[in-house]
Amino acid sequence: RFIAKPCAINLGIQDSGPHRAQPNAILEKVFTSITKSPDGRRLEGLAKQLDWDVRKIQRWFRHRRNQDKPTTLTKFCESMWRFTFYLSIFFYGIRFLWTAPWFWDTRQCWYNYPFQPLTSRLYYYYILELAFYWSLMFSQFTDIKRKDFLIMFVHHLATIGLITFSYMNNMVRVGTLVLCLHDASDFLLEAAKLANYAKYQRLCDAFFMLFGVVFIVTRLGIYPFWILNTTLFESWELIGPYPSWWLFNGLLLTLQLLHVIWSYLIVRTAYKALVRGKV
Repeated sequence: RFIAKPCAINLGIQDSGPHRAQPNAILEKVFTSITKSPDGRRLEGLAKQLDWDVRKIQRWFRHRRNQDKPTTLTKFCESMWRFTFYLSIFFYGIRFLWTAPWFWDTRQCWYNYPFQPLTSRLYYYYILELAFYWSLMFSQFTDIKRKDFLIMFVHHLATIGLITFSYMNNMVRVGTLVLCLHDASDFLLEAAKLANYAKYQRLCDAFFMLFGVVFIVTRLGIYPFWILNTTLFESWELIGPYPSWWLFNGLLLTLQLLHVIWSYLIVRTAYKALVRGKV
């Protein structure tokens, strides 16, 4: 309200929504109770009932669908909030982990486990991340609805489960590596969205391409060969198959499956962008 909205207005983003459909009780009832995209047969029946032209009814349904969509200003404000958090928490994590021995040698995650100290900086890093993902879990039902709603819901469940579970089992060292790795690309995607809403097309394309490269390198390269390697093999070697080993790695492998799905979508989008000339 006090930061993102003024920024959006200064960039020329208007707070005006799409054209609203004229009030009509019959069409509104069909829209809310039966279908938002009526077929040809239903359109003809409504045209006879209202004595309207079929194209006029199609236009009404199009306007009615569009008026439920959030404004560009609303989407800009949401993305700016997420961009601010992801960027801040990423730099906090990098600054904290740079001096941590397990950042340079993942075997340090398991030495003297589970008797490893929980420092205040590590604690705040974990609590901030957990609080944010809980907020995403709840706000997902009230925020802007997107096509990947179900996948994001599974992602939030897996993330919250991993953060909580690793905290309870004092697996916070490897947990910080997972968190920092995931934050590395998220702020780039939100930056691309911000540029898109502000109609800076070249900047949007550059951010999206950079996001795609960082996402694929971190999620399909570093994550399996660095994170999964230490949780699957180094932990087994150093502390053995502890009782929660299967659940912990099962959640991490679920995240990897989601990484593969999203990477496919990113590559497909980038390919279409190259063919079409813009993202």
